[in-house]
Amino acid sequence: MSEKTASEKLKEELFYEPKSAWDRLDEQEIAAADRYCEGYRRFVDDSKTEREAVLTAIELAEAKGFRPFDRTQPLKAGDKVYYKNRGKALLMAVIGTRPITDGVSIAAAHIDSPRLDLKPNPLYEDHDLCYFDTHYYGGIKKYQWPTLPLALHGVIVRRDGTTVKVCVGEDEGDPVFCVTDLLPHLATAQMKKTMAEGIKGEDLNILIGSRPFRDDKGSELVKLNIMKLLHDKYGIVESDFLSAELEAVPAFGARDVGFDRSLIGAYGHDDRVCAYPAVTAILETEHPAYTAVTILADKEEIGSEGNTGMQSAFLKYFIADIAAAFGAEGRHVLSRSVCLSADVNVALDPMFMDVIEVRNCAKLNGGVVLTKYTGAKGKSDTNDASAELMGRIRSLMEDGDVVWQIGELGRVDAGGGGTVAKYIADLDVDTVDLGVPVLSMHAPFEVVAKLDVYMAHKAFAALLQRQ
Repeated sequence: MSEKTASEKLKEELFYEPKSAWDRLDEQEIAAADRYCEGYRRFVDDSKTEREAVLTAIELAEAKGFRPFDRTQPLKAGDKVYYKNRGKALLMAVIGTRPITDGVSIAAAHIDSPRLDLKPNPLYEDHDLCYFDTHYYGGIKKYQWPTLPLALHGVIVRRDGTTVKVCVGEDEGDPVFCVTDLLPHLATAQMKKTMAEGIKGEDLNILIGSRPFRDDKGSELVKLNIMKLLHDKYGIVESDFLSAELEAVPAFGARDVGFDRSLIGAYGHDDRVCAYPAVTAILETEHPAYTAVTILADKEEIGSEGNTGMQSAFLKYFIADIAAAFGAEGRHVLSRSVCLSADVNVALDPMFMDVIEVRNCAKLNGGVVLTKYTGAKGKSDTNDASAELMGRIRSLMEDGDVVWQIGELGRVDAGGGGTVAKYIADLDVDTVDLGVPVLSMHAPFEVVAKLDVYMAHKAFAALLQRQ
């Protein structure tokens, strides 16, 4: 092998050349990533809604010694606590050895994903077919949802105040549901429409049956038969839909993608692919220097609204209660804290290069992606992390042997998006986005790389276990 020239040596020293994780990891760590992702696949299959993600995380946490947080009880270093917010958001903490006023380390992910929600009065019959009327949730391409097998998840609160859980379409013997589409033979007019107009939001109605109630004659007998089946199984009447949260999600599980099994395809990678590493990182945290906190938040896909979203005060109150246990003020803790907003970013897709700026776009197998800012156009509606924070996180990643890369959300003026980062930064917390690059983001079947998922776990562990 010829000796490197002076310019080659100087380029190697001075230039920034991102490398694939394949070039930086040995076979042992690659195998560790594959093993780690088996747990992730189970998590994403068991957690297709925010309620299910909370319950799954609590089960994992309690197995590691976490207990429900009680603000009236004292805390000490090493204590592990969790707080469930209305069944749809979760806070987990491990109390550190340093004074609480030194700040806390926060990994903040969200656990809601785009889907089809049932309307409050959803059940209707039309020409002897029965449907659920839906209102889509989050940013979807509506044309992607017809003809998919769908499962129904959620809860119904009956008029007597009791709650029943619903999960239909996941077990092998279950029926599934679907949104229908027009056959190509009659779709001449439809095919002339834009992709945004081809399927309308009001057309995303779910086919749920066609068999009439046979013991009588009259109208709406298919609806009557469906309602009888639901009453027999769940003890509900039609008005109980008024107090229900039912979500239609893809009825398939996570699968390895590719002959080499290097990728995972699933519904809900955004953002459970960051939520799971944030959970596993805190589960591994024992006696950290700084108090470690993992957040699983709801409602990010619709603006982090409501009392389970990050615009609410539940994080601020939680930190205030922990601070009070040590005689401190919550605001003093938050102002010295550091947060990794654990959310996904776009991965370079060779099929759609016109919206990608190659030098500043994440790639699959490039490791976890650090995103200084998101937003749209002129950096509007975003948190823009400081140079000082970026320097601290860079050092943290390198010291933790984390394979990482930099990324933006596409070309300037091509679009944009946001995360929970700005709402946590609003609490006077140093915050930056860090997560997993994704192909086909917000589609019913998204794709991620196993090595990147594993690096997300290592990244959040590096933060939560920092000295």
